[in-house]
Amino acid sequence: MSIQRNAPCWCGSGKKYKQCHLDYDRVVETYKRKGIVKTPEQIEGIRRAGIVNTKILDRVAQFIKAGISTEEINTLVHNYTIELGGTPAPLNYQGFPKSTCTSINDVVCHGIPCEEEVLEEGDIINVDVTTIVDGYYADASRMFTVGTVSKENEDLIRVTKECLELGLAEAKPGNHIGDIGAVIEEHAKKHGYTVVAEIGGHGVGVEFHEEPFVPHVGKRGTGPLIVPGMTFTIEPMINMGRADVCQDEEDGWTIFTEDGMPSAQWEYTILITEDGNEILTH
Repeated sequence: MSIQRNAPCWCGSGKKYKQCHLDYDRVVETYKRKGIVKTPEQIEGIRRAGIVNTKILDRVAQFIKAGISTEEINTLVHNYTIELGGTPAPLNYQGFPKSTCTSINDVVCHGIPCEEEVLEEGDIINVDVTTIVDGYYADASRMFTVGTVSKENEDLIRVTKECLELGLAEAKPGNHIGDIGAVIEEHAKKHGYTVVAEIGGHGVGVEFHEEPFVPHVGKRGTGPLIVPGMTFTIEPMINMGRADVCQDEEDGWTIFTEDGMPSAQWEYTILITEDGNEILTH
């Protein structure tokens, strides 16, 4: 948009362009050059991938019960992804050996499915699915309960979902990425929980992981500016105990809570629109 610095701003505020939207528009142009702001064609591609991704998680929801292995969940995800015309993005991504992540109880994320790991009554599990359709990516995860779970675990899952929804409300043009993390951290702490800081959301769409990094802790008014056309995930990982986590040294992937207390996570891929956001997969 070619507007003289001292001309009236295009937004109708009555201010000079340099005092109003000049800096904002410069950020938008930079984002476009870096691919952070997606083209309409790319958005449609990511939206199609999101529809498939949501269908896969809906199918998983019908399958979760005591007695099934996480390898069975992986097989379901893999086969249904192929049936729907997609490709499971996690498979062989930087060496990850499976088509989905299954994270039970004290596993924060990146749990590797296996035949020996069988769901038991009272477990909580996060299933994380990322799907490629026609070269475009969509990413989401959900929490599931196995039979009857403790009230403590029910509350953790509920508050984690609330954290996601509060973060979603902050994901709108003119806000900053730090606004998302700030509201998530505040809500989690209010309920006596902690937030995993080392791992966060991310840009997604043309690649599995893109700019920006979306932390789930932070301060309002900090971090990258949020503008229309951005596509990224919000995926808070909330711990019942301390925030400290550790990585499995053998498999190099699985992230546990250091104190062995349960953790929960929900994840959406969203598109920033002119007046808010659109959930592309959930």
